[in-house]
Amino acid sequence: MGKATGFMEFERKTIANRDPLERVKDWNEIHEDFDAEKVQTQGSRCMDCGTPYCHTGMSLANMASGCPVNNLIPEFNDLVYRGKWHDAYLRLAKTNNFPEFTGRVCPAPCEGSCVLGLIEPAVTIKDIECSIIDKAWNEGWVKPQPPEERTGKKVAVVGSGPAGLAAADQLNKAGHLVTLFERADRPGGLLMYGIPNMKLEKQVVTRRVQLMQAEGIILECGIEIGVDISSKQLMEDFDSVVLCCGATKPRDLPIEGRELNNIRYAMEFLGPNTKELWDIKDGKSEQFSELAKGKNVVIIGGGDTGTDCVGTSLRHGCKSVVQLEIMPKPPIERAANNPWPEWPKTYKMDYGTVKKKPKRFRVKTHVNTSSAPAVSLAMQMATSRRFTSTTSSGPATTAASYLKRSKVAHACSKPTLSCSQWASSDPKQPSPKNSASISTPAPMCKLNTASLTLASKVSLQQATCAVVSP
Repeated sequence: MGKATGFMEFERKTIANRDPLERVKDWNEIHEDFDAEKVQTQGSRCMDCGTPYCHTGMSLANMASGCPVNNLIPEFNDLVYRGKWHDAYLRLAKTNNFPEFTGRVCPAPCEGSCVLGLIEPAVTIKDIECSIIDKAWNEGWVKPQPPEERTGKKVAVVGSGPAGLAAADQLNKAGHLVTLFERADRPGGLLMYGIPNMKLEKQVVTRRVQLMQAEGIILECGIEIGVDISSKQLMEDFDSVVLCCGATKPRDLPIEGRELNNIRYAMEFLGPNTKELWDIKDGKSEQFSELAKGKNVVIIGGGDTGTDCVGTSLRHGCKSVVQLEIMPKPPIERAANNPWPEWPKTYKMDYGTVKKKPKRFRVKTHVNTSSAPAVSLAMQMATSRRFTSTTSSGPATTAASYLKRSKVAHACSKPTLSCSQWASSDPKQPSPKNSASISTPAPMCKLNTASLTLASKVSLQQATCAVVSP
C-alpha cells in the first residue's frame, strides 16, 4: 500500500498529454515527461485494500480483470510513494519483460479492478509503471544481464512481435542459445509496424531489442521461414522451434464495390507509414506518402486499430475524419450488469480523438433493415472550431445517403469486424495543414453493417482510397 490516507487526500491525476493541436503536427509520443514527485503522490493513493485484485490476471465475463502478467502492483506503488525507485524497478522487472511497452499501450485492466475504483477513481497504475521503467532507463539501471551459464541447446524463435520477444527473452535467461527470426526489415512485429510512433516511439522498441542482443540473442531480420529457410532446415539446425507468428492475414469484405480502386486494409496503411518515417530517418528514403492528405476520411471500427488510423490520418493532413463504431456509445459509469472488478465497459476518449472541449452526441438515425441497408449512427458533435459540427433530426437515413451527403466512400464489415477506411471528395482540392481546420472523428456511434454495401458508383467516383482492417 501507499499512504494510509492517501486516497482520501489526493485526487487521481494522470500524466498529461501534449496539446492536441501541437502534437498533431508531428509523430512524436503524445505524452509529456513524467514528474517524479507527482507520480509519488499518485502512488500514495494505493490503499490498504486487504485483498488487491489489480494483479490477479483473471478472466471475468470473457474480459481481462487485473494484470495479465501478474505485476506486483501494490508493492511497486508503495515503493514509488516512498521514493525507492530502484527497488520499484527491480520489483517490476520480476514479472514484466517489457514494462516500457505495456506502460504505453496496455489498456490497463489493472485499473479496472483496482479496489479503490469501487468508491473513487482508480490508482494511476499504468502511469506509475511507465514512470518506473522510464526512470530506470534514464538512470542507467537497465543493463544487459546475460546468463552466467549456457545449456548448449539452440532454440529458434520465429516472429519478433511481443510474443516472440518475450519468448526469446525468457529462453535466453534460462541459458539457451536463442536466434530470433523476423521477416520484416526491422524487429518488433506490430510494436514496430502496427502501433503508430506517436503511441509507442520506435526508439523504445529498438532500445530493448539492442539490450537483448547484448545479452546474447541473435537477431535475423529479413528472413521468412518457408521462403528463405525451409521448416525442415530450421528443425535440423535447432533443438527446438517456437512459433510466435502474428495473424497477418486480414479478413476481407466480399461486398459490393470491394473491387474498386484504393481500398486497403488498415495494416497496409499503418505499417508502411511507420516504415517510411524510419526509412527517412535512417537515410534510406526521402519520400513520405501521406496517403490521407487532403481527403475526407471515414474510419469504420472503434477499436485500437481504428483510433490509430484516426491519429495517422490527422497527421497526414486529412480534410476531415469520421469514425464509426458498431456498438452503441457506452455509459460514462459502470452499468448494473458490468460490476467491479470486471473490465469497465465505459466511454473512454482515446488519444486519436481527444480534444480540448467536451464533445456532445446528438444524432442517432435508424433504418428498417428489411427495406434499406442497416445503419445506425451517433455522430460526435464538437464545440471547438477545430472540429466539424454536424446536427441531424428526423427519422432514418440510409448508408448510401449518408455517404453521398458526406462526399466520402467507404466499405463496411460484418458486425464482428473492425474496419478502417479513408476516401477523398476532390483530389484536386488543396490539402489543409495540420491545424484548427481539421475535423474530428465520431468515435462512438452505432453501426450495424450486416447488410451494408458500398455507396453507389456515383459517390464512389470521388473516392481515392479506402482501408479495411481485420
